[in-house]
Amino acid sequence: MLNMRKAAWVIGVLAVGVAIGGYVFFGGERKIPIRYKTVPVERGSIVSVVNATGTINPVVLVQVGSQVTGMVESLSADFNSAVKKDQVVARIDPFPYRARRDQASANLANARAAVAKSRADLSQRKRELDRVQSLIKQQFVSQNDVDVALTAHEGALAQLAVSDAAVKQAQAALEAAELDLTYTVIKSPINGIVISRLVELGQRISASVSIPTIFVIAQDLTKMQVDANVSEADIGGMTEGKDVGFTVDAYPGEQFRGKIRQVRNAPVSVQNVVTYDVVVGVDNTDLRLKPGMTANVSIIVARKDGIIKVPNAALRFKPPQTVMATPAGGTGDRQVAAGGVDSAAAKTVWKMGASGDPGAVLLQPGISDGSFTEVIGGSLNEGDQVVVGLESRATAKSDQLPPGFGGSSHSRPRGRERGL
Repeated sequence: MLNMRKAAWVIGVLAVGVAIGGYVFFGGERKIPIRYKTVPVERGSIVSVVNATGTINPVVLVQVGSQVTGMVESLSADFNSAVKKDQVVARIDPFPYRARRDQASANLANARAAVAKSRADLSQRKRELDRVQSLIKQQFVSQNDVDVALTAHEGALAQLAVSDAAVKQAQAALEAAELDLTYTVIKSPINGIVISRLVELGQRISASVSIPTIFVIAQDLTKMQVDANVSEADIGGMTEGKDVGFTVDAYPGEQFRGKIRQVRNAPVSVQNVVTYDVVVGVDNTDLRLKPGMTANVSIIVARKDGIIKVPNAALRFKPPQTVMATPAGGTGDRQVAAGGVDSAAAKTVWKMGASGDPGAVLLQPGISDGSFTEVIGGSLNEGDQVVVGLESRATAKSDQLPPGFGGSSHSRPRGRERGL
């Protein structure tokens, strides 16, 4: 009877132990190990590129307009016409301006006749003054007669000056009328090709407020330029002579080449976004590039070959707080960490150690191409494994499930396999 009680007690203890162990094993909370995604540090090339948009324009683009108001009498050029310098491209009806010229010429003749009359009157007043001055010595005239003659002489001198000024005024009016008449004949100021024509034959144009544009002429379409809008954050790397590649929608997949010819200092602000105009010279011998095309520009700012580089994802990675540690030189004070790294400008990456745990490492970044960053200082070497992210928690938890509960056979702990 006693043995049966002992056996029952032992069986009960074993049952409780098995129940507790099963609960802990199958339903208890277990810590899921952290799994990291790593990539090796590589040696290779990095090309730092600034992307921008721009417009293709001729190097010299001239707007030809009319400085006088009137009706377009004739047009001697059209779209895509080749024109020479001083070639007549349009005429404005000259009749009103010819009439003004003739009127100004008549006014000038009238003013000159007035000058001749004023000189004759001055001569008469001079003779009268001389006569009374000689007679007053003999007391044949009074002093009042002398004063009257003197005043008349001075008035004749003033009238002659007025007449001379009227001649100059009429001469200027005639020159202005002749100039307006010459403006009715519109000539090309350069050798080039007509890009656009903005008026029609018989159309009346007005030059009262501004000069109306009749033609737009490009000097040479074999030499084009791209006016690219580069943001103020990227303008620091722009210098003359840098290589530029760009594409246009008209030729998909084809890359055109050019070089920076000028970096203009005038800022362009649109909705508080500041950009600068970077002028790229382009050879257009085959005339495939047209004025006004939109160009997607890639400006090569810097290129380095055979350097150590890390993925940008490694620079952005931050481990969980349980793993986080203070990196060397990361106390907030400006100091130089191991490998000659200035901690004020350094970046932190997490390198896998021999124990399988990541450790913080400072590095000095260089140029970047958007995917990789150059390492110019620090203790990273080629082949080091750096962390770029974490494995998904769902995958890690699935790998830790016991056999028969969805876990893969290669991720099961061997000790538990033998135990089962």
